[in-house]
Amino acid sequence: MSYEEEQVDEIQRRSYWRWGKDDFLPEESFQNWSTYRSALSQICFRFKDRLISRSDDAIEIEQLRKQSENDMKRCLTWWDLTWFGFGSVIGAGIFVLTGQEARYHAGPAIVLSYVASGISAMLSVFCYTEFAVEVPVAGGSFAYLRIELGDFVAFITAGNILLESIVGSAAVARSWTSYFTTLLNRQPNSLRIHTNTYLLDPIAVAVLAIAATMAMISTKKTSQFNWIATALNTVVIIFVIIAGFAHANTSNLTPFLPEGAKGIFQAAAIVYFAYGGFDNIATMAEETKNPSRDIPLGLLGSMSIITVIYCLMALSLTLMQKYTDIDPDAAYSMAFQSVGMKWAKYLVALGALKGMTTVLLVGALGQARYTTHIARAHMIPPWFALVHPKTGTPINATLLMAISSGLIAFFSSLDVLASLLSVSTLFIFMMMAVALLVRRYYVREVTPGINLRKLVIFVLIIIASSIGTSAYWRLRPNGWVGYVVTIPLWLLGTMGISVFLPQQRTPKVWGVPLVPWFPSLSIATNIFLMGSLETQAFVRFGICTGVMLVYYILVGLHATYDMAHQQLKLGPQG
Repeated sequence: MSYEEEQVDEIQRRSYWRWGKDDFLPEESFQNWSTYRSALSQICFRFKDRLISRSDDAIEIEQLRKQSENDMKRCLTWWDLTWFGFGSVIGAGIFVLTGQEARYHAGPAIVLSYVASGISAMLSVFCYTEFAVEVPVAGGSFAYLRIELGDFVAFITAGNILLESIVGSAAVARSWTSYFTTLLNRQPNSLRIHTNTYLLDPIAVAVLAIAATMAMISTKKTSQFNWIATALNTVVIIFVIIAGFAHANTSNLTPFLPEGAKGIFQAAAIVYFAYGGFDNIATMAEETKNPSRDIPLGLLGSMSIITVIYCLMALSLTLMQKYTDIDPDAAYSMAFQSVGMKWAKYLVALGALKGMTTVLLVGALGQARYTTHIARAHMIPPWFALVHPKTGTPINATLLMAISSGLIAFFSSLDVLASLLSVSTLFIFMMMAVALLVRRYYVREVTPGINLRKLVIFVLIIIASSIGTSAYWRLRPNGWVGYVVTIPLWLLGTMGISVFLPQQRTPKVWGVPLVPWFPSLSIATNIFLMGSLETQAFVRFGICTGVMLVYYILVGLHATYDMAHQQLKLGPQG
């Protein structure tokens, strides 16, 4: 019997529900205290090894998938991915953020804010789409960054996104309870359990549990429920747009730019987060029947339509009501009330409720697949990488994310924006653009050393000039002198890559257009938006990164080192 046949036979004999030590810490470094102390004594050597080592497409697509023991079912088409795109992106954000930013920053020009942030989001979507087509695995950005930038960068960026996803799901689940009470015409906290310290929210936990259960049972059935729920939500959105234009008063658009360009971009930095969630779609590439066709159609198609929908919704609000009269806490409900449609607030609440339901549902799918691939690489215990043989879904990973979010949702009073105003999200989008430049212009053992050094210099110039632009905007929003330095530097870095470096790799099926300009612009816009966030967001980012760094040094580093070197020993058989 061959090695591979022995492996298959062994997997068939093992139960999915198992709890042995080797299912959680199978690596050589954790066999006993002596081996662990030996591993800790090699921290510097191992860290250097993991910092400079890179994965490759074949390892991510073929070798790591074997860690799940069973394959996920290829059952999704472009139709499913398109509706997943709608379901994961269109939540409560559009209803909450539009009124706030129109009232305080952009005025009627909020529609231009959505255009600007939509373009920025599309640049990131381009990068995700190329990677998802070329490397169709469940790990999303974690897998892509492992290939191009290495284990350490992949772990720090993906770990931040994972933590933000847990907190974000908890925040959306608690907001679900608040919107549900609005439909019942009750006070927001009336369905929560009041204690001396906490407002306990069992409904939020129940909603998370239902979403996770559906995600565990069947990916295809989850998709079917998602597109039905999203279609109903789309009907509500179409009603909002049509009713808004039917009660339009063009005089409400004057003045169109009350705060000038500054107001547009301040609002754009906030409403950008209404586009969040599309990265979940990339994690479903492993379950897509024809990734090279379905992923570009699903991702790019859904995000293009969403951008148009958001702009129309923003315009309908400012046509119905003058921006100075918009209620920042209940913009659409109060706007409809002002034109004699008081009952419409229940329809808006229903739309937001359905939107949050699909956000939680698609989030349960995407986050679990993210976790699965991280576990395949042994960054976290490989028990979470297992795929159930009957359902074809990663039940263990889904449970991990659902329980973590449920605990936070039950105890913590979190605003829906806690999941949105995140440095982590923008940071990983920026790193994805960097990774795309590396993928196009550097191939190991092929690209000359001098070209690699040029690429590093040009990318650092792009990043540094983007940071300079963002910092100057924050410190001198009405200034212009700083841009005379930073913008030409950005152009110089991008032009340098375009003129002096030949592309080393051509996408097989679909690729980002206008490379290096689009990825470079994505780096600049994501850094610019990061600079527009509150200091508190950076503090949270720093704390999370610090905690993950401790875990990486004590556990993740040694597990991944052993895993990588075990694969080298096994060679083609492994």
